[in-house]
Amino acid sequence: MPSIKQLKVFASIARHGNLGQAADEVFLSKGAVSQALGELEKRLGTPLFDRVHPRLKLNDQGRALQPLAEEVLSRIQDIEHLFDDGGAPTGTLILGASQTIGNYLLPVLLAKVPGAEARVQINNTFELCEKLAHFELDLALIEGENHHPDLVTQPWLEDEMLVVCAPSHPLAAQTAVSLKALGGNDWVLRENHSGSREQFDRELAPRIGAVGKVLELNALEAVMLAVEQNLGLTFVSKLAVQDRLASGRLCALPVASRYPRQLSLAWHKNKYHSALLRHFIHFCQQQAKG
Repeated sequence: MPSIKQLKVFASIARHGNLGQAADEVFLSKGAVSQALGELEKRLGTPLFDRVHPRLKLNDQGRALQPLAEEVLSRIQDIEHLFDDGGAPTGTLILGASQTIGNYLLPVLLAKVPGAEARVQINNTFELCEKLAHFELDLALIEGENHHPDLVTQPWLEDEMLVVCAPSHPLAAQTAVSLKALGGNDWVLRENHSGSREQFDRELAPRIGAVGKVLELNALEAVMLAVEQNLGLTFVSKLAVQDRLASGRLCALPVASRYPRQLSLAWHKNKYHSALLRHFIHFCQQQAKG
């Protein structure tokens, strides 16, 4: 029977693909991590990784073991916190959030979940789904589409994308703006694989024709600051931009079409849901209903 230590070491190496990072995570020396992995592979009678220097890449046996090891470790955490005072699940969640959610929604959510600690990674939807697929995250809150077959997505909140400009932009004074009028303008956009860029490329770009210069930035705040400086139009979340619209720093253009989008919760289909994770998902669903 593998030991808990061996499973912790295996799970950490599987997530990071690196002995050094795993050693830091489980608070062991690199030599001790290597030894524990060797003992586990010997006990199971099979290698779990392909050694592709300097990384360790899960082989078929390792991929079969990973969700089982993650489940065992999560169940152990549940047992450790089963009789905590107050009865509410406690522990640490490893969460991912795309930028609109991570910057404008998630901090408020976490403040309302007593007893929960969280480590949060803010990234674009594509990168978050990749991390979920490798069990590097417990849950991700995403604003783009999931294209990974091993992930489950659950609709959560609704948002809307707006075409936004600086108050000094010539289109800002218009009472109605056609899609054709958006063509030829400069744009400030998020990077490829972000949810907002995918929606722009899919729903808006084919209908406005040629565009002018495109400034591409990988941070939402940088996009909005650039638009404030009149460097171009942008296509941005209503949740993210509403304070700037209210203060007059930016203007939403009155285009005829609406561009709703779905925010979702996502996790690996083989991910064991600990008591804390179940509690957090339920809490998010209740907030959506409210």
